[in-house]
Amino acid sequence: MTGEILLKTVLGGALITLFAIFFGLIFKGIDRKIVARMQMRVGPPIRQPFLDVIKLMNKETVVPENAIKWIYHASAIVCLASSAIILLYIPIAGIEPLLHGHGDIILIIYIFIISALAMVVGGFSSSSPFATVGAQREMITMASYEFPLAVVIIAIAWKLSEEIGGDVFSVYHIAQNPLWNSVGLLGFIGLLILLFAIVVVTPGELAKIPFDVAEAETEIAQGLLVEYSGRNLAMFYIADGVRTFAMASLITALFFPYNISPLLKNYISLGDFAIVTDFLFFLLKVFLIILFSVTLVRAGMARLRITQVVTTYWITITLIALFGLVLLMWDNQLDIPLPWVG
Repeated sequence: MTGEILLKTVLGGALITLFAIFFGLIFKGIDRKIVARMQMRVGPPIRQPFLDVIKLMNKETVVPENAIKWIYHASAIVCLASSAIILLYIPIAGIEPLLHGHGDIILIIYIFIISALAMVVGGFSSSSPFATVGAQREMITMASYEFPLAVVIIAIAWKLSEEIGGDVFSVYHIAQNPLWNSVGLLGFIGLLILLFAIVVVTPGELAKIPFDVAEAETEIAQGLLVEYSGRNLAMFYIADGVRTFAMASLITALFFPYNISPLLKNYISLGDFAIVTDFLFFLLKVFLIILFSVTLVRAGMARLRITQVVTTYWITITLIALFGLVLLMWDNQLDIPLPWVG
């Protein structure tokens, strides 16, 4: 029985990894195309990320003379592996995740940190001054966005413990009990504020404009990855797409876990296609989250200075997230019903 569970976990993990890589690169291509169109450019084809990966895989991997070679190579592998592992804990289209248990949402946050730390360690190990500056900036950025992200997670878990109980730090449990169904007017506004906070955290978590100070091409020549090439760079490139998909999937599970098949069943008979419609609806939600948290932001904003990144996350977004938490706390005390319900 143990061997069967292990085999299921290994095969399931491999399939989810391939799934994450494919859709991570697809959404990366769509993102680039939309940004190009918004900037009055034609842009690359949507398949371009796949072509980039194939080209990089066929290129020679050049290792800097003074690099710590084993760390230099291992960092890319750890970054990609940790990014893919995240999706093993996140329910996709309402399906129970392959791995889940008590406190897995805390584990997910730590795994996100591992993938970022892998880039930091890789940057330091390359012995490049540009990469060193980029690694320092990435550590500062990490320390900045983790606080508001933690506030959002704690607020959701606290409210869930008040209303429903159970394993409130399990992503699957949170997805099975959407808070939108359990709050009044103040709680609804509080959830919207928390959603805004985590959407602003997303580009920082993914090192996207305006929070891509660790990779600033015009300042530090790609920063963290300046000395990477060939297969190692390809793995970092793939990991970026997988991390983007994983972060959007996490937001979907926390705030928009609903499936569309129960609604469609009132009008048409779906039968065995219910899971297909839910899966497509899940991909639509992920795309919309990426669109609003990454694509539109990087198309319309310029890069912030490192001091502005710290101020934005530690002060502005943290205070906004704390205000959302306070509204969730007041929701029980004041008990103001939603005006459009009953």
